[in-house]
Amino acid sequence: MKSILFLTVLLLVSAVPLSFSDTITINTNKEQFAGGDTVEINGNVENGVAGDFVALEIKDPNGETILIRTVTLGDGGAFSLKFKIPESGSTGSYDIVANSKQGGQTITQTKTITQSTQQSTEKTSDTKSSSGGGCLIATATYGSELSPEVQKLRELRDNSLLSTESGTNFMNLFNDVYYSFSPTIADYERENPVFKEAVKLAITPMITSLSILNYVDMDSESSVLGYGISLIVLNVGMYIGIPIFTIIKIRK
Repeated sequence: MKSILFLTVLLLVSAVPLSFSDTITINTNKEQFAGGDTVEINGNVENGVAGDFVALEIKDPNGETILIRTVTLGDGGAFSLKFKIPESGSTGSYDIVANSKQGGQTITQTKTITQSTQQSTEKTSDTKSSSGGGCLIATATYGSELSPEVQKLRELRDNSLLSTESGTNFMNLFNDVYYSFSPTIADYERENPVFKEAVKLAITPMITSLSILNYVDMDSESSVLGYGISLIVLNVGMYIGIPIFTIIKIRK
């Protein structure tokens, strides 16, 4: 009799799905926004440790990702982020998706906000954020904004390049070019596993070479320019020089 009762309780417990969604809390300064408004996101990862990360993804009403950002957790697992609703964006619901690794598992929470048809009364700036969004291609290639490769790129951008004027100017120029084509490549990677592996094979040497910058001092304009030019020469050699040299050798 006891064994039957135990099995019954076990079956009832196993039938209840375990959910980790409540371990992430997402709050915004309001629920409805106009085009051009600033959304202030504040949240908390339960049992989160200061220094860990939470990946935030913003999706527009069409389901397109308009921003990916990895945010460092503060004391008590707190995190915050600000972003602007596009002035020319589609009206409707925007999803704020938060992902964090807890106990070896990735937990997810989503909060939905709404853009109305009215225009923002906030003062806007024509200056594009130098940090931009996340690295869409690397995130699609390695599967997660929390992957070590994506974190290396983020650390290089935030801790090295953006600490100097020349590095900031480079990021502004880079973002203008990069975000004109990266969403298309990232989407195709998700649809085509073979293409995804080809992109991984192509960008891994570059990411490895760029990670060198995380171990050198880049606290001056001259150091940023010096190391930057050296890495450009190195990557040109890897991606262009070596193949040309190989082709010449084969022909001979």
